[in-house]
Amino acid sequence: MAEHATKDVADFWFDPICPWAWMTSRWMGEVEQVRPVTARWHIMSLAVLNEGRDLPEDYRAMMDKAWGPARLVNAARELHGQDVVKPLYDALGTRFHPGGREIDDVSVFTEALVEVGLPEELVRYTTSDELDDSLRASHREGITKVGEDVGTPVVAFNDVAFFGPVITPAPKGEEAGRLWDGCVLVAGVPGFFELKRTRTQGPVFD
Repeated sequence: MAEHATKDVADFWFDPICPWAWMTSRWMGEVEQVRPVTARWHIMSLAVLNEGRDLPEDYRAMMDKAWGPARLVNAARELHGQDVVKPLYDALGTRFHPGGREIDDVSVFTEALVEVGLPEELVRYTTSDELDDSLRASHREGITKVGEDVGTPVVAFNDVAFFGPVITPAPKGEEAGRLWDGCVLVAGVPGFFELKRTRTQGPVFD
């Protein structure tokens, strides 16, 4: 109990459809095991982020579909509380990413809701904009910490925030902890903005 009380909170914003955010979330789970950190999970939206942008037709079509999963997680949070966010993300993400299911597959939504003990009627929010104000507010809270020219995920910890890390496969154990230490270190340097190299492989789900 005392150990848990000493843990600092890392706020983690995700869009359920993003495979790279999924990889980072798996890493975050490892970090929680090896560092005195606990994650608090928040919804953000690639559909909101890309509103008004000139996008390729295929990516625009994906953004149209991206509303559903984000709205579902947001509705679950609004109506059933913060504690359901991570379990619902896990249930959706497992089906979308390692499972390869379509992000607009209604059966995925219902299966995920049943898995975490939420009412199937929440599916109606995937095509409704009635809770979009709170979705946009959650998105804005995360994205304003890092700027509009990044995506998902966003991690905020104490006085620092960063996009990413973009990594595959998700590091485990002490390797995950060392990566966390490095991310917090560089993000905490005033004026530090970017480290990057060309991605040579896609997400590796395990």
